[in-house]
Amino acid sequence: MIGLGITMPVLPFYVERLALADGATGQSVVINVGLLTGVYALMQLIFAPLWGRWSDRIGRRPLILIGIAGYVVAQVLFGLATSLWLLYAARILGGVLSSATLPVSAAYVADMTTQKERSRRMAWLGTAVSLGVVVGVALGGLLSRRDWHFNWSVGHFKVDSFSIPFFAAALLGLLTLLAAMHWLPESMPKTSAPDTNLAQGTSDKTKTEWRALVKTLSPLLALTLAGQFALTIFEGTFALFAQAKFAFGPAKVGYVFVVYGLVMTVFQACAVGFLAGRISEIYQIGAGFALMGTGTALLATARTKFFVFAFVALLALGMAFIAPHLAALISKRGGEQQVGASLGVQNAANSLGQAGGPLFGGVLFIWQINAPYLFSGAVLLALALVVGWKALNRQRDARLA
Repeated sequence: MIGLGITMPVLPFYVERLALADGATGQSVVINVGLLTGVYALMQLIFAPLWGRWSDRIGRRPLILIGIAGYVVAQVLFGLATSLWLLYAARILGGVLSSATLPVSAAYVADMTTQKERSRRMAWLGTAVSLGVVVGVALGGLLSRRDWHFNWSVGHFKVDSFSIPFFAAALLGLLTLLAAMHWLPESMPKTSAPDTNLAQGTSDKTKTEWRALVKTLSPLLALTLAGQFALTIFEGTFALFAQAKFAFGPAKVGYVFVVYGLVMTVFQACAVGFLAGRISEIYQIGAGFALMGTGTALLATARTKFFVFAFVALLALGMAFIAPHLAALISKRGGEQQVGASLGVQNAANSLGQAGGPLFGGVLFIWQINAPYLFSGAVLLALALVVGWKALNRQRDARLA
């Protein structure tokens, strides 16, 4: 996640440089930023459920290693790219292979915890994710220096100052891969994954009934999709929004994402664990949508840099409520024998939101600079009301029964 965070401040500017060099217009730059984010998520949408299902059969460790290795290769290719088509190729490859990492890591956590402790442990995983992004964004802001003048190229590949953050991300990924190969044990008992031959894994015991699973999880998957769609509208357009409205460069965009990640890190590490078992998970999810919607909508009204930071922090606080509790509920409702598949399906819902959010946000941004945040805020606040209303009705029905 440090490696992912490193690339966040520089990616829109990197795409802008390559797109303008290819003769693209300013509007097409916005669309290409959205498409590059979206195509990565689209690959995760297709492949994450498969990785999750395979992890239920052959174990978590091999797929985590594959995911990290794929991430390393994609970052190297990204840093060497000299054209938009190479960026898309690297993004697609990275999406296919690295989509194994997060859902299988979440399944690994579920393997190691009881249902009672799952929300707290998922929050710890979320803390690791958020802290990694914070550190990565800070490093990305430092490494994305436009005043480092060097240029080296061979054929279709090129290395210049824009390549440094991606190479740093690849190096961290490689170190992580070596550490995982040496120290990461398998979390599933051998009896839990007896069939290591994917071609023969068609028994009733191991076969995942995808349609039934999706139907069981559909309300939680809908919330996952909506939350990620709104979040990636923000993530995919914020650098362009801040550049146009406040003249932010990569470093200042990085500072905003540092605040965003720190709020999620601190809250998930402390408050979510404290509230686990005291307040119903669904109520916390509803509160998260309310906070996230409020922060997103207010971002469109910001006139000073202080309020930009404040409203982004409020948005992050809401997401800190939402993400660990949705993962915990999905892992429980899907059943202990299908944890990997359930979390893979959730990752697919996340990816669907991540694929559509940046592109849709880019279109809204071209139409009107504040439109992405006003739209997202309205949707999130409406969802908060729906979640709260259904939770109260369920509580009332339980009392009457």
